[in-house]
Amino acid sequence: MKRVGVIGVGKYLPKKILSNSDLEKTVDTSDEWITTRTGIKERRLAAKTEATSDLALKAAKDALLDAKLNPSDVELIIVATVTPDMQFPATACLLQNSLGAKNAVCFDVAAACAGFIYAISIAQQFIARGVYKNALVVGAETLSTITDWQDRSTCVLFGDGAGAAVLSEVKSGGIISTYLGSDGSMSELLMVPAGGSRNPASYKTIDSRLHCIKMRGNELFKVAVNTMTHAAEAVLKQAGIKISEVNLIIPHQANTRIIAAVGKKLGLSLDKFYLNIERYGNMSSASLAVALCEAVKEGRIKKGDTVLLDAFGAGLVWGACVIKW
Repeated sequence: MKRVGVIGVGKYLPKKILSNSDLEKTVDTSDEWITTRTGIKERRLAAKTEATSDLALKAAKDALLDAKLNPSDVELIIVATVTPDMQFPATACLLQNSLGAKNAVCFDVAAACAGFIYAISIAQQFIARGVYKNALVVGAETLSTITDWQDRSTCVLFGDGAGAAVLSEVKSGGIISTYLGSDGSMSELLMVPAGGSRNPASYKTIDSRLHCIKMRGNELFKVAVNTMTHAAEAVLKQAGIKISEVNLIIPHQANTRIIAAVGKKLGLSLDKFYLNIERYGNMSSASLAVALCEAVKEGRIKKGDTVLLDAFGAGLVWGACVIKW
């Protein structure tokens, strides 16, 4: 089994910024209400000409540049997204074409906010077994396209963006352990009800705004805290590492109060966590990917550091990953 690590990271955030004060003009909310309950001050929105694959392309180019690889060096592309350009073909295939990565096998992963960790886990196994040498893993979302901008409880939460990581064999460190979990019995807590085979598009589904995110936030809060805590503890136990040995935790950026509650359960302060939710809101699968890139670029992660990724999302799904940088 080969040792697999992250050799390059990249990101892309759309130029348009939607602040809390902007939302105050369109829905019954306030900057104080949003900030107190979520920690979010602003989020990015893709332009009308930008689809998910367009965001993914820019993040992918940034990551390949960082890894000092050409598109032709990539043998596997996995795009984690719940907002694909279309139902098929896969957004990863569209990215392959626009990137010029003609040698890559491509597919999407729909694991919502935990999608980036799911994709990393899959790519790691292909490389560890010698099937592929270099993998491009991208978390990309245009959640603005499935947000109900009349629903003040959800429209304040979400944003658009993309992050990417290049995985390859490394001589030391790398991915030490990954942990994944799912519970479909709670799928109704967070979903987009229409648009699939269960509830195909119709005038009724459109008029009822069933193609938008529906969330039972109060019920999700406790589940998210307990699940992220469990995932962190499980992946560390699997790795044989104590929480005190972790240099930085990068959590899914859904809600500052959730992250603080997870930290309390783990016996940690927020200083141990990397946070960018204030600037971007919840970008689903892109949140972890962008946060990882920024943490590296800002020097929060240094060679030899132990990093813990931890996420929870619709499905319900969750995952955690320990990386020795």
